[in-house]
Amino acid sequence: MLNEMSGGEAIARMIKAFDGGPIFGMGGFQLLPFYDAARRLGLSHYLINDERAGVFAADAYAKVSGRVGLVDATVGPGATNLVTGLVEALNAGTPMVALVGNTHRDHSWKNMTQECRQVDILRPACKELIRIESVERIPELMRRAFAVATSGRPGPVVVDIPEDVSHGTAVFDPAAFSAPKANRTAAALRCRPDGAAIAKATQMIAEARRPVILAGGGVHLSGAAEALTAFSRSLNIPVAHTLTGKGAIPCSDPLSAGLFGRYDRIANTIIEESDLILAVGCKLGEIATKRYTVPGTGKRIIHLDNVSEEFGRTVQPELVLWGDALLGILDLGNALAIDAERISGRNADWATGIPRRMTAWREDVAPRLHSAEIPVSMARLMTEINAVLPADGFLVADGGFAAHWGGLLFDTKQAGRAFVPDRGSASIGYGLPGAMGVAMAAPGRAVFSLTGDGGFNMMLGELETARRLDLTFTIIVVNNAASGYVKALQHLVYGPGSYHASDLLETDYAVVARALGCTGIRVEDPADLSQALRTALATKGPTIVDVVVTRDPARMLPGVDNRAVVIKKGDRVA
Repeated sequence: MLNEMSGGEAIARMIKAFDGGPIFGMGGFQLLPFYDAARRLGLSHYLINDERAGVFAADAYAKVSGRVGLVDATVGPGATNLVTGLVEALNAGTPMVALVGNTHRDHSWKNMTQECRQVDILRPACKELIRIESVERIPELMRRAFAVATSGRPGPVVVDIPEDVSHGTAVFDPAAFSAPKANRTAAALRCRPDGAAIAKATQMIAEARRPVILAGGGVHLSGAAEALTAFSRSLNIPVAHTLTGKGAIPCSDPLSAGLFGRYDRIANTIIEESDLILAVGCKLGEIATKRYTVPGTGKRIIHLDNVSEEFGRTVQPELVLWGDALLGILDLGNALAIDAERISGRNADWATGIPRRMTAWREDVAPRLHSAEIPVSMARLMTEINAVLPADGFLVADGGFAAHWGGLLFDTKQAGRAFVPDRGSASIGYGLPGAMGVAMAAPGRAVFSLTGDGGFNMMLGELETARRLDLTFTIIVVNNAASGYVKALQHLVYGPGSYHASDLLETDYAVVARALGCTGIRVEDPADLSQALRTALATKGPTIVDVVVTRDPARMLPGVDNRAVVIKKGDRVA
């Protein structure tokens, strides 16, 4: 039976066909028919207070669930407010579909209210921009949007919807609203690396004496963490990770060398001593390579990635494996299985050195990890988070040093994505909406989110959204009354007292939280941290733990050991 419906309803029916998850949005006239259809069809569609928060929440939801993140915005300022979050999703490989209303085509460029060149603005911020010019083509183009979002390196797709397409009508056969099940999640399409390249990589790994694996965020995009952990253990190969690659192997595993790059525990030394590097799902960008100095020159590198443009971008590999991370690891494991026992035994001395070095590192930095100093040290805060957060819990990390401290010191206890930083654009403001998205992706599991006071200030209004959505999570505010990263860099580069436009007023965020109807806990003494975090964990609804941390800019940058920073003219040191 044929049905006549609006373009907005056709879009809603396609999202329903894909079993779409939560949609975060702020409406306008252009998308009213979609909103009405979302109500009638029972879609999980939620008002947010700022489109930036909506796209961040959709990004975090997709990062954890693997499903397509969904967000909508109205014409003009609504659309442009999506840009930062779209860039995050584009650079991080997050599957997302963003619906954006646009002006009526009969009146475009006649100074329509809120009109701007949003297509030109949004196009470079997304994987693909699809403008719908015909109501009849909505099912086809929405299928295209989900397919592009979930294939290859996943990414955000913007669907630009003119007012007259949204409000216009067409007659549809119910069969038109079909949706391939594969495109509900990423990775929708997988391809194996070339067989000859796998054979060559197998030989290189079999001959290496000190191999190391560098795991990036692509491991999680591919769902390869458990396979990579098994591969590493079967051959006794240590694993170091990027910020987004944390959890590719449990941090508690004896083979985990921890974070590498700009900040590390022991990993950079392991990389320097290695004779073969297997980089998996890793772009080897500025942070991971310590501004292109790690790995050092002359290293033998095998690079496994499903985006060919990444090969040789920053480091020239000896061998490339173009394909899916999960399938590539499985193929390498199968090819090496016959020789695994010999390789594992040969690597034993190299591998057993990892936990010895890690133990020595922990002993060396123990005074910082367990510091009783007041204000609270970041290292002590991270130690207490590690002790309280359950093995299946999540730590969201805002941009700035929340992500770097978390990346350096947070320990995952099982394979998989438990650390959720916004490293695609490293924007501050991600902490609160990120916690909302993770809580919706993993209901019933503990969610902590680490954010600076500056980032929290940006998104305070979303506490109302979180209450309205009945979400439970804990925001840990790193309260240093400053734009901490900037102030620390000013101190490092220009010297003590050389601070400008980097201080904030002292604010009690526990009081702010209570004023907004949430639970608020203030911590000024590190002895109170454990109980505060445990109380938050047992509390229903959004809880804000306001932790007063050091105001000393010399102690703000991540790092707990005694290595000095050497600055040369032109260096970016953090």
